Amino acid sequence: MSFSSFGLSPALVNILTAQHYTQPYPIQKEAIPAILQQKDLLGIAPTGSGKTASYVLPILTNLQGQVAPKNRHARVLVLVPTRELAVQVRDVFIQFGTELPERVKTIAVFGGVSINPQMIGLQGVQVLVATPGRLLELVDSKAVHLSEIETLVLDEADKMLNLGFQEEMTRIFALLPKKRQNLLFSATLSDKLDSINQIILNNPVVIKIEPEKENIDLIEQTGYFVPLERKGPLLRYIIKKNNLQQVLVFTSSTFQADNVADKLCKNGIDAVSIHSKKSQGARTEALREFKTGTLRVLVTTDLLARGIDIEFLPHVINYELPRSPKDYVHRIGRTGRAENPGEAISFVTPEDQHHFRIIQKKMGKWVTMIDSANLDLKGF
Repeated sequence: MSFSSFGLSPALVNILTAQHYTQPYPIQKEAIPAILQQKDLLGIAPTGSGKTASYVLPILTNLQGQVAPKNRHARVLVLVPTRELAVQVRDVFIQFGTELPERVKTIAVFGGVSINPQMIGLQGVQVLVATPGRLLELVDSKAVHLSEIETLVLDEADKMLNLGFQEEMTRIFALLPKKRQNLLFSATLSDKLDSINQIILNNPVVIKIEPEKENIDLIEQTGYFVPLERKGPLLRYIIKKNNLQQVLVFTSSTFQADNVADKLCKNGIDAVSIHSKKSQGARTEALREFKTGTLRVLVTTDLLARGIDIEFLPHVINYELPRSPKDYVHRIGRTGRAENPGEAISFVTPEDQHHFRIIQKKMGKWVTMIDSANLDLKGF
């Protein structure tokens, strides 16, 4: 099955082809036709399973050929729990929508930044991606109206309920027209989520995609005991000494990602950081260069890790350990795919040792450990 078989806009199919999207993910196969038919939908699928494109593509198709909306009356509302997700969703709409014959204006609004530019940006908006609190501020200021919303999307609904947005969402629902399409996406189906489904969904198509089990048997895992101050030299030593190419390095923060990439570049190793604070253009270009092998090292955070899917990625390095064993398995699962062996290396400081033992126990595998004190890191 290909994207061209769904009934998407021909222009959108051409854009997908040009951007090398060939095979739809399982949730996209089921969600896209249902959304094109204007049905309500409940999609339960793990993060990184292609949920965003599964609603962005049919929504953009459905908006083609429509009469332009009244000013400040959006047609589509996407509610998300965080600023980072708002930016990511907006960028996906822009990524696929900018070259369509009929331009679809998309804006993301969220708190923590000045509200005035967002007010100005709402002129002529068609797709509004918003966190609940900032959306209500803009509604109260008459900067946007929700009476013409035709499609409501709740993305990461499980997180929204856990973060306590229920009261704000109840207010927002009261402002929306009763006749509308409702699309609800979540990684899990909790009791709270089930109750909100009954309130807003009308005879929905229900899609449940089970998370894929990561195959870690093909991955050669190595850990290095290393004090914090020797991490940088050790990373450069491993990359240079073994002449590693296409190395994906994980850090715990955007600041650290930038810092690690900067130090690598200063020491003659081609590296770029990729995270939520980089522009969509910069992220897309970095990924393109990394996938084609022209960029040697890509440094990232867990936030964007799930969007990095490279069939033959040979090396993953955990410069900093993730918080959960599940995230560790997901990180190292970027390599060792399609029956190809891969290598995963983890840096373990004295403070990390207990945590890393827990990760190994949960994973059901014990990692070969090397003491970096025996390595001569001078000059690295």
